[in-house]
Amino acid sequence: MTDVRTRQLSTAEERRATVLRTAISAFAARGYYGTTTTEVAKSAGISQAYVYRLFPDKEALFVAVVEHVGAVIRECLAEGVARAAGADPAVVLDAMGEAYARLITDREVLMVLMHATCAASGEPVIREAVQRMYARLVEYVRAASGADDASIQRFFATGFLCNATVSIGAVEVDAPWTRTLLAGIRHY
Repeated sequence: MTDVRTRQLSTAEERRATVLRTAISAFAARGYYGTTTTEVAKSAGISQAYVYRLFPDKEALFVAVVEHVGAVIRECLAEGVARAAGADPAVVLDAMGEAYARLITDREVLMVLMHATCAASGEPVIREAVQRMYARLVEYVRAASGADDASIQRFFATGFLCNATVSIGAVEVDAPWTRTLLAGIRHY
């Protein structure tokens, strides 16, 4: 009896997911401006023309990456809410902060956030995508925690500070400035 194996072709959706995963890694490493669709295609094992069949241009691919990372953050925050030891807004925000601190140990998620913020300053379509991402996250945090605006602002301000300090490796430096910035903030 012979073993006949048939090659199963990937669907467009499977290829899209592969390109997205590959793009996340590439954009995390080199940012929006430093990444080419040729690199993404090569890493995904497909042609650049096929990347353009899935995403009209590099900007649309980067926007899809931003949207994906936003969904990952939202899921992370929801996991934090599920683990909260009570319904008090401060307790819920603390649980979400704990979950987020663990999430940004994933260097790719963190670096996509940092690169997206930088690209948003000069690219209107990316700016709108980043604004939509944060609008969704703020409204989720508001609904899930029941916290007031000032508490939500502090929650996000602390998250931005965590992004910056983790990305520059401040946790590895023992100096007065790092002790000031890291005081009261969890890092993993």
